[in-house]
Amino acid sequence: MSEKTIDAGAFLFLQGDPVHVLHIVRAGTVHLVRHQPDGATAVLQRATEDKILAEASVYSDTYHCDGLAVSPTTVFLVPVVHVKRLLEADRSFVIVWAAYLARELQATRKRAEIMSLKTVKAKLEAWLVWNDGALPAKGAWKQLADDIGASPEALYREVARRRNEVNTNVGRKFP
Repeated sequence: MSEKTIDAGAFLFLQGDPVHVLHIVRAGTVHLVRHQPDGATAVLQRATEDKILAEASVYSDTYHCDGLAVSPTTVFLVPVVHVKRLLEADRSFVIVWAAYLARELQATRKRAEIMSLKTVKAKLEAWLVWNDGALPAKGAWKQLADDIGASPEALYREVARRRNEVNTNVGRKFP
C-alpha cells in the first residue's frame, strides 16, 4: 500500500484508465464524476475521509468515471490484485467488505431520496431525520448544502427560518 497526495482540481484517474489500485481517501474530498452527452456532469460519489472511491472498480478493467479531487486530498493506494486475493481467501475481509458496501448503499439511497425532494425545507428535514436532528458545525454547512442538492445560501436561509420559527413559536432553540 502506498500513499498519494494531490491538489484540488487534479484527477486521480480518468474514465477509460486501467484499474490497478483501489483508492481509500485519508483526507480531503474526491468526486466520482461522469460527463453527460449534453456537457453536464453528474457526481456519482462524494468520497471523504475513510471512504473508498469507486469501489466497484475492483470488478472492472477500466474506470467508468473520472476521480476528481475537490480539495487537497491524500489517498491510500491498494493494488486491486491484493483486494481480490483477500476477497478470495479471507472470510473476515469479505464480511468487512460486504458490510462497507451495504453501508454505502444505504447512504446512497438516503441521498437519492433527499435529492428527489422538491424544496430545501423538505430536503433539510429529511437530512435531519436521518442525522438525529442535529446540524453539523457551521463550518460544514456548505458541504451539507452540497449533500442535499441546495445552494449554500438557500440552506442558510432555511436554517435561519427554522431557528426563527422554533425560537418564536415554541420557545426552544433550534440547533
